[in-house]
Amino acid sequence: MAISPLAPAAFPALPEIGGVERRVVCARYKDWARADLSFVTLSPGTQVAGVTTRNVCCSHEVEICREGISGGRARALIVNAGNSNAFTGWRGAQTVSILQGESAAHLDCPVSEIFVSSTGVIGVPLPEDRARAGLHAAFAADPCSWQQLAEAITTTDTFPKGATASAVVGTKTVHISGIAKGSGMIAPDMATMLAYIFTDAAVDAPLLQQMIATANATSFNAITVDGDTSTSDTLLIFATGTAGNAPLSSIDDPGADALYAAIHDVCRQLAHQIVRDGEGAQKFIAISVTGAVHDASAHRVAMAIANSPLVKTAIAGGDANWGRVVMAVGKAGEPADRDRLSIRFGDVMVARDGLPVDGYDEAPVSAHLAGQDVDVAVDLGLGSGRAQVWTCDLTHGYIEINADYRS
Repeated sequence: MAISPLAPAAFPALPEIGGVERRVVCARYKDWARADLSFVTLSPGTQVAGVTTRNVCCSHEVEICREGISGGRARALIVNAGNSNAFTGWRGAQTVSILQGESAAHLDCPVSEIFVSSTGVIGVPLPEDRARAGLHAAFAADPCSWQQLAEAITTTDTFPKGATASAVVGTKTVHISGIAKGSGMIAPDMATMLAYIFTDAAVDAPLLQQMIATANATSFNAITVDGDTSTSDTLLIFATGTAGNAPLSSIDDPGADALYAAIHDVCRQLAHQIVRDGEGAQKFIAISVTGAVHDASAHRVAMAIANSPLVKTAIAGGDANWGRVVMAVGKAGEPADRDRLSIRFGDVMVARDGLPVDGYDEAPVSAHLAGQDVDVAVDLGLGSGRAQVWTCDLTHGYIEINADYRS
């Protein structure tokens, strides 16, 4: 599969996180020779937080993660790629329970501290024999790099996704390293696809939960590729506490704001990479909405624009059809006034107060749409609400990938 033209030049150099060991093996969940089972061990006492899909047909793995998050402790993460194990009834649940139990026995920890994710085809039970054999191979495998881990969790992705940031907490510099997978079935209703973030900061689980939920709102929850929310979407963050900083328990603690900013930075980097790897994507589109009655309204209008097939195909074709943006604003179900609406493509204002601007020249707009990075800005003229979301164009490539997904 060709690498997305929007991909970063290279996988970033992610710092090691104390208390985190990574291993990957090939369990052969599909007919391939690549690593597809990941096993990450975490030092005792590691704090965990996260958010999961609100898709009501979620996988058993998602339910396990929800229960584990409520406990606040983690010792291991298992990720299966190529099979989502969703909509598989007791058979799928049984295999996951076996993976949890055998991992807990291996690490001498409670089963509740073993987190499992699976991603891939829906409706096919995770094969117990391959899963167990893969897990035991992972127990004895050599540690791997961050890039190898990022590659092992992918499905239709064309490149591995990673991001890093750091912060000063007290007298200590703490580090954050994160990986993610996602390319299609991207319309978050929590986080999106699979994303795992690791930090050596000492931070209590309740505060970690507050940080990741807040960061998620303007990163993973502000992207869309195709308007579909997965059954398996999971975002988890693990804090090993090995950096040696005084443990953080409140957002008002010294350094907590810096840690939050770094976590948000990693979330946003990963979210952008998922959009840049959107199935068939040729353009990365940033959509900004201002002048809404409040921020939530602005977000809904922005997502209506971002999810519109007509807007996305117009941009794919380089068509400066701002009428499609007007249509998307109007269908969002949010307060809007046609005669106050203003629209901009790149640096060029194309419509103001419900009318095309005087002397409008389409040439510079077409030139902007010909590039790989496209900016669309809408001002509703009603209030101070604002939001920004990110999407990609809709091309023939998306249809080709999804028409042959199970082949």
